[in-house]
Amino acid sequence: MTTQPITIEAVETILVDVPTIRPHRLSVATMNCQTLVLVRIRCSDGVVGLGEATTIGGLAYGEESPESIKVNLDTYFAPMLKGQPATRPGAAMQSLRSHFQGNRFAKCAIETALFDAQAQRLGVPLSELFGGRLTDSVQVAWTLASGDTQRDIDEANHMLETRRHRVFKLKIGSRPVAQDVAHVVAIQQAVGAQGEVRVDVNQAWSESDAVWACGRLADAGVSLVEQPVAAAQHHSLKRLTDLARIPIMADEALHGPTDAFALASLRAADVFAIKIAQSGGLSPAASVASIAQAAGIELYGGTMLEGAIGTVASAQLFSTFASLQWGTELFGPLLLTEDILTEPLRYENFALQLPHGPGLGITLNWEMIDRLRRDTRRGATVLTS
Repeated sequence: MTTQPITIEAVETILVDVPTIRPHRLSVATMNCQTLVLVRIRCSDGVVGLGEATTIGGLAYGEESPESIKVNLDTYFAPMLKGQPATRPGAAMQSLRSHFQGNRFAKCAIETALFDAQAQRLGVPLSELFGGRLTDSVQVAWTLASGDTQRDIDEANHMLETRRHRVFKLKIGSRPVAQDVAHVVAIQQAVGAQGEVRVDVNQAWSESDAVWACGRLADAGVSLVEQPVAAAQHHSLKRLTDLARIPIMADEALHGPTDAFALASLRAADVFAIKIAQSGGLSPAASVASIAQAAGIELYGGTMLEGAIGTVASAQLFSTFASLQWGTELFGPLLLTEDILTEPLRYENFALQLPHGPGLGITLNWEMIDRLRRDTRRGATVLTS
């Protein structure tokens, strides 16, 4: 008796516009709404896998937008995937990567959905497909990005009081460097020994600005500086890493294993921010982490401010790392005014608690998604400036 192969029947891409709880200011944009790019892959055995390809800050941040992701998935990726074996995620992704350049976020969404479906089929959490989790929770930092010093201090104090976060990352770089440093120092002094303060410059500084600022941030007790200079300036990043009295983290400079190898070869950073979407998927992100660990570079679990799907997928992978010295910033769902899950993710004791069910271990609230999805024309207005 011949068993029918399990194949991919359909790939659906949905744009969901969700307002944020407050303006989220980066050096390149201010976000008042996040567009979640959700992917569903339906397989011939009835299993449905979920993925996410959410970006941050629009085209001011990267080369993919929610709209371009949807068009490329619907036009190119879905037709190629239809009919392919659903039980071989690696083979499906190899086919996509050999035919389509770039599109790292789109590829991440597809790979996540394929692994989610396969893990469901096997009855195990997605983390089991990457060697098994070493922890059931990951520490989560909170990003302070209102741009208002007192408001950020009040927000940090609330997070400490409720035991939700004790590590705070400040988004800076949109103002003159001296103003940014004064803003950070004031928050660091207010938080004191109760918490930890880090900064993310999102490539906004020149090398000379970074040299000046890093010394002052180190004196103030700030623990980490993320991507102070442009992503392409690897040698500048290396010089800052060599000079600084404060750890330097690479983020936008990491677009997958090739960049990771180049940066590790130069020893151009002390820490790598691992992001599954920015890496091009779960498997490439795992490779980035392996390169870092082999080179003695420490790890941080980053985010693109994804909703629940991308957040849980990231956490499932990060939980398998032998070391995650700088924790994570998987707070994306907490920045949104609406929850797209039937049962919200658990954030407690400064950490995200991983679900234990098969696959991603989450259930979507389709009533909420249908209300917010863009093609119903009832979703939130996209406000990114």
